[in-house]
Amino acid sequence: MVIFLIFTFNSLSAQSSKRDTLLSEIEEIKKSSNFSSKDTLYIHNLIALAYEYRFHNLDSLYTLSQKSLALSKKAKYTNGEISSYHSMGGYYSDKGKIDQAILYFNKAYNLAKKHENHFLKVRTLNDLAKEYGYKGEYALSLKWYLAAIEIAEKHDFKNSISIINDNIAHLYLEQKDYEHAMLFFKKSKAIHEEIGNPVYMAETMSNMASTYADMKELDYAMYNINSSIAIFEKEKILEWLAYSYEIKGKIYLKKNKNTWAMYWYKQSELLHKEIEDDRGKIDLLNGMTEAYLNLKKDSIAEVYALNAFNLSKKIGLRSGIKNSSHQLFKIYKNKNEYEKSLWYHEIYQVTYESLSVAGNEKSLNMLKTRMEYDQQKQQLIIDNEKALAKQNVYIYVFVIILIIFAVIVFIIHRNEQEQKKLNLELRSKKTDLEENQAYLNELNQTKNKLFSIIGHDLRGPIGAFQGLLKLFKEGEMTKDEFLNFVPKLKVDIDTISFTLNNLLSWGQTQMNGSITRHSITNLDCIVEENIALLSEIAEAKSITLINRIEPNCQIWSDPNQIDIIIRNLLSNALKFTPNNGQIIIGAIQKIKTCEIYVKDNGLGMSEEIIGKLFEKDSNHTTYGTNDEKGTGLGLSLCKEMVEKNNGKIWVHSALGRGSSFYFTIPRIQKQYKVSA
Repeated sequence: MVIFLIFTFNSLSAQSSKRDTLLSEIEEIKKSSNFSSKDTLYIHNLIALAYEYRFHNLDSLYTLSQKSLALSKKAKYTNGEISSYHSMGGYYSDKGKIDQAILYFNKAYNLAKKHENHFLKVRTLNDLAKEYGYKGEYALSLKWYLAAIEIAEKHDFKNSISIINDNIAHLYLEQKDYEHAMLFFKKSKAIHEEIGNPVYMAETMSNMASTYADMKELDYAMYNINSSIAIFEKEKILEWLAYSYEIKGKIYLKKNKNTWAMYWYKQSELLHKEIEDDRGKIDLLNGMTEAYLNLKKDSIAEVYALNAFNLSKKIGLRSGIKNSSHQLFKIYKNKNEYEKSLWYHEIYQVTYESLSVAGNEKSLNMLKTRMEYDQQKQQLIIDNEKALAKQNVYIYVFVIILIIFAVIVFIIHRNEQEQKKLNLELRSKKTDLEENQAYLNELNQTKNKLFSIIGHDLRGPIGAFQGLLKLFKEGEMTKDEFLNFVPKLKVDIDTISFTLNNLLSWGQTQMNGSITRHSITNLDCIVEENIALLSEIAEAKSITLINRIEPNCQIWSDPNQIDIIIRNLLSNALKFTPNNGQIIIGAIQKIKTCEIYVKDNGLGMSEEIIGKLFEKDSNHTTYGTNDEKGTGLGLSLCKEMVEKNNGKIWVHSALGRGSSFYFTIPRIQKQYKVSA
């Protein structure tokens, strides 16, 4: 049996560290002087924290989901309301209350549909299908999966498509149709290879390993599960690691190596003590039952089989009831307790037949037919393209003849129009000359501004450096006296270097020489490099730099321009933050954009200064808390580069309360999921 996949937040790190980080951020937001429970960032963090408690503390998941739902309604935060309904559905699903889970997933779906949030529509449809699969209503389950995959394909949600493919494969496995199940797994794997997400790849490979084990292809099964375990152990994803250990035990069980099977089952059992995943635990208990039976330890096998049966009844998992009742039938038959054996056999038979009703098989056959039809249609398209290619040769020849004829006609017509064109050109010369004059004036102003900044901001430190060298060279200053000036000289040289970089970047943008080259950019790497670069300045003022950028936070931008933006904003914050202050840099990942912020508790600004900050021709310069000086180009340069990267920049500030700079950049789209 494979694990169904769902969408969720933050699946790539250890859960406990994420919970601690989210709790810390929530407390910090609540301590803010202008805190409001309607703050969407606060609600977003509550929802994310609720998801982190899934598989670990369902009561906390329920409490936080109720709270975020109430606050989202009060704040009219639609996405928060949808996500809260979704997490409530997850709570009831894990409790085995399938009908209540369906109720909440339906609420989430209807709200997402009303507000045209296509990603959340796909996520909730997938979970609705999953719940109907748990009930054994495969026809209805398939209906929702197909609806979800249609939306996902229309909007190119690749991660969503891969998840749904995995879950459709599960429906085939329930009918023992391993061939078509494997086709869907391979589709999902191909998408993961394209995206390059190792954790999602490991999730699919672990499900493939379980399927290969059922197909008796044990070498393939072992390769896939070992690859998955390596990734889950590295990332500390406990629920998937427990599942992978259980599958490895299953593979050894198929090899009749019961001692090794029991070893890996025990490893999985230890992890299940740290997580709340009753569905996964049922498969583990049934596997351990079979291993103990093979080891002739029927009494222990009976305990595990009864636990599996009772847990399956508790959460209404009919496939678990089917498997455990079959094991109990064999156990009591071995013990000559025929009445109990017959009773469990009847339960097994009824459950098995209910999971194999004709309507479900018909729906799956319809899907199989659809796949075959799609393959035939694709082949027909290829054949048609070959036939059209031959016809195109004749068409190309005819087109070339037409082009030659058109060229001849054009030349004749051009000669007739030449005189008129010359007259029009003469009339436009005056306009062109005026435009060129305006452009040259603008370039001249740029040049004057560059020379002004060079003369004003660079000549002073360089002149001071020359003076010190002259005094030292002529013996009017001792070596020790000269060395005492070295720290100050280093600061001046760093300032000159930073100023020159800004001047060059600004000059390029003003003279149309700066080209924006978008690519996948790791924001956390750029921030770490700039924090390291500016750490000495921060230490000199005893300023704490706090980085809240999540690992692997990826955006679509020019990395060099983002580097300049981050460095200018951090440098400005250091400049205007007093000794022993604090600067926070973080990012809020939204559906299409990443909102990056740099917050300080420094001097702050008046409304008048804020109005001049981002003006293109502004050269406004203010001295920092330790008399640090800049060119005044930094923020106008930031604005230009943010806009070149399809983003926006703004600031919130007040005198004496610090400043918070925000800018948005398009993000790399991701989908999130773990086992249900």
